Amino acid sequence: MNTKISIRFFDDREVRAIWDEENNKWWFSVPDIVAVLGEYSDYSKVRNYWKYLKNKLKKEHNELVSATNQLKLTAPDGKKYLTDTLDSDGVIALAKHFPNNKAMKFLDWFLYSENTIDGQSRKKAYSFFESNLVETKDIGTTKSLQQIHAYIFGGLYDFAGQIRQKNISKGGFQFAVAHFLGGTLRQIEQMPENTFEEIADKYVEMNIAHPFMEGNGRSARIWLDLILKKRLKKCVDWSKINKTDYLGAMVKSSINSTTLKNLLKNALTDEINSREMFMKGIDYSYYYEENE
Repeated sequence: MNTKISIRFFDDREVRAIWDEENNKWWFSVPDIVAVLGEYSDYSKVRNYWKYLKNKLKKEHNELVSATNQLKLTAPDGKKYLTDTLDSDGVIALAKHFPNNKAMKFLDWFLYSENTIDGQSRKKAYSFFESNLVETKDIGTTKSLQQIHAYIFGGLYDFAGQIRQKNISKGGFQFAVAHFLGGTLRQIEQMPENTFEEIADKYVEMNIAHPFMEGNGRSARIWLDLILKKRLKKCVDWSKINKTDYLGAMVKSSINSTTLKNLLKNALTDEINSREMFMKGIDYSYYYEENE
């Protein structure tokens, strides 16, 4: 029940991973990596190629096959299956058996991604599930959003948890004017959150306010889930929301939030105490923020 599951995205394709608490490392799904490196979309082709490669490596007395570990991972059908996995060193070794530009690009992504601000903050976001940082009485307040932001980005941004003092815009859209931001946030804080519609409206307004210089989306999505959990005993299964659909709906939400509300409502789940659901949400949240 306490297994940590992660989903990484390379070129919009999932690479599943599972955390090994005893050995303090991630194990990555071999079929997912083979699919990415071989550019296969058909799972049977992935399975057949990995079977062929395993036999080839065994004949060459290559230790890569013996380094694999079978662990249960959730498939698209929602069921868990024993899956060949490799640790980071194994993944790097596997990629070298695909001498193409895709493999080089994959290795650059794989080796670099964990050491970026996104990589470091995502690790901190995972551990938020176990924290008791935000008390029930604070959920839905500006203070609780600041606490989330400070927890995730502390030590990475010098403005972690601090309300911005400068005006910012994105894609030509001007977020709330910094000079009036304090008053705007107080108004948002007073918005009701008794129904899904009210909670979604509050989330939209907080997005328009954009209280931090960076990291607004990732913090606000956790904030939204905490409100939904407190008020409705629900949270969002972010894996059910397509990245393009979500970003498009967020852009439109300042004028009309109907599309966004429909996306969120259709993705609600009662799995509010599932660590796997939370971590999957973090993975998708960070995926939304990746540049195209």
